[in-house]
Amino acid sequence: MASAEREKELFEALKQGVIDYDEDAVREAAQAVVGEGIDAYRAVFEGLVEGMNEVGRLYEEQEYFVPEILMCADALYAGLEILKPHIQKKDMGVKGTVVMGVVQGDVHDIGKNIVKMMFDVAGFEVHDLGRDVPLEKFVEEQLKTDSDLLCLSAMMTTTMVGMPEIIKKVKEKNPKCKIMIGGAPVSEDLAGKWGADGFAKDANNALKEALNMVKALKDMQ
Repeated sequence: MASAEREKELFEALKQGVIDYDEDAVREAAQAVVGEGIDAYRAVFEGLVEGMNEVGRLYEEQEYFVPEILMCADALYAGLEILKPHIQKKDMGVKGTVVMGVVQGDVHDIGKNIVKMMFDVAGFEVHDLGRDVPLEKFVEEQLKTDSDLLCLSAMMTTTMVGMPEIIKKVKEKNPKCKIMIGGAPVSEDLAGKWGADGFAKDANNALKEALNMVKALKDMQ
């Protein structure tokens, strides 16, 4: 078994590799994680995702721009490709169905893809509508799948304005469905104002929030 120091060193290498958009460094660290029998799930969250969270911060502070973000995402996916097959679906107790997508007019799907991967790993059934999704499509898909959760993402203030309309329509037709929103311009205040059930500022929060919501639904039944 690898020592705690060694784990820390590899997680740090994964994190730094994502921040430096160095795919080779990420692949090398990910291979070492697998080769040395270190927990791949932790490597994803304490390494790759931590790196991506830092990238998000750099983006908000305008030190990084979209081209860097895309290269960082490529590095993240290079690591995921190696680590994901070694992740046992974690049994987190509560399972659910989730419909997710990036709202119409918006093509920023890096955050959504990270959240999707976390839902996959946690054992949710995920219906991913992709990016630039028309408002009606969210409503349609939610009703069709009768999902426990609907996750809406937007990275631009101009596109997030479509969210309240989706929330209103879904709630009218299916009041049971829990709706979570996320993305840079979105806040807890807006989530409350628009009638969403939850808000996630990053992928880790999204998963925790989702598990709580689904648990609350199951308790009510």
